[in-house]
Amino acid sequence: MKRVRVKELFRSKEQYSEAEVVVCGWVRSNRSQAQFGFLNVNDGSFFESVQVVYDEALSNFSEISKFRVGVSVMVKGIVKLTPELKQPFELHAVSVEMLGDCPENYPIQPKRHTREFLREVAHLRPRTNLFNAVFKVRSVAAMAIHKYFQDNGYVYVHTPLITCADCEGSDQMFKITTLNMKNPPLTDDGVVDYSKDLFGKQAFITGSGQLQGETFAMAFGD
Repeated sequence: MKRVRVKELFRSKEQYSEAEVVVCGWVRSNRSQAQFGFLNVNDGSFFESVQVVYDEALSNFSEISKFRVGVSVMVKGIVKLTPELKQPFELHAVSVEMLGDCPENYPIQPKRHTREFLREVAHLRPRTNLFNAVFKVRSVAAMAIHKYFQDNGYVYVHTPLITCADCEGSDQMFKITTLNMKNPPLTDDGVVDYSKDLFGKQAFITGSGQLQGETFAMAFGD
């Protein structure tokens, strides 16, 4: 059975009404009770999460009830429209399978986190609503910019990220090297021997694609 993204479920919920679907994502919250429980599952495709209803009829009910926030799951269930409730639909679970466990100290819990705290867990912060929204807006904005230039006949070029040219003053550029800088090879004059480096000379991360951009502009025009 083909996986359905959360975004598609929310946008076409009437189409999926009473259909059996598969959703994969991460648990954002788990409210378990004696005979049933609710999982909020999000796959990153939509701001809202899908509410999954599971009950004791499932063979692994007790295991599901202990799923922690951050656990990755695959849920197979029936879409039930619930216009009278807070959420427009629910997914009544036929099966819930854990794809990946998560430790108890998983830092992104269902509460408000400060941006200062999120800087300390940069590898997980894209799962929060704040960063989810910010990067989706950036994605749309970048696409719109590219579309404008493509529609107006411009050519998009990739300028080099690494340069051996000192275009901004070498003391202001980020240096790239494979040498052991605690014990670098030296020339007879006592300076670092960059001929032993990866590029055979000193290299930097370029601060600007301007020089290459100028050469392409003189070739392509726009």
